[in-house]
Amino acid sequence: MSRNDWSLRLARPQDAAALPAIERAAAIAFAAETAIDPARTRTEADYARLIRKGHCLVAHVGEAMAGFLVAEPFSRELHIWEMDVVPAFQRRGIGAGLVRAAQIDARNTGIKALTLTTFRDLAWNGPFYARLGFEEVTALDAHPRLAGELANEVDDGLPADRRCAMICFLD
Repeated sequence: MSRNDWSLRLARPQDAAALPAIERAAAIAFAAETAIDPARTRTEADYARLIRKGHCLVAHVGEAMAGFLVAEPFSRELHIWEMDVVPAFQRRGIGAGLVRAAQIDARNTGIKALTLTTFRDLAWNGPFYARLGFEEVTALDAHPRLAGELANEVDDGLPADRRCAMICFLD
């Protein structure tokens, strides 16, 4: 298959069943670099709740689900909770395509910015999102929701010095 032989669409309720396994596969592939426990993924019910909010996307290569992005609106921001691509389908532009589609969706619904939390030091995290227009939020006092998310992640065992919040303002 060629690098660009994939498609994406809005997630449907029945897609929720496949998302925990994709999240787990991505977590296993990068467990040594991230300190994320691959056994601690969102549940099908968690994903179903997010899909109902209408801003979640899935990517396919042929009939196989290759990745997803789940997001939730908070006022005028769309927060990306999770974006994963199955390891066998990585490096095809699927992740970037999912983020760009989320940016388009957000613009079309009047949302002013996308937000997320991620590892600042991993190439497929902080630098990846920076290439897509995200900036690290350095004034967390001005973004209490993001500060709270980072604090929750640290409470869950992620290393505070490696985590950051990022924002992408939409024109």
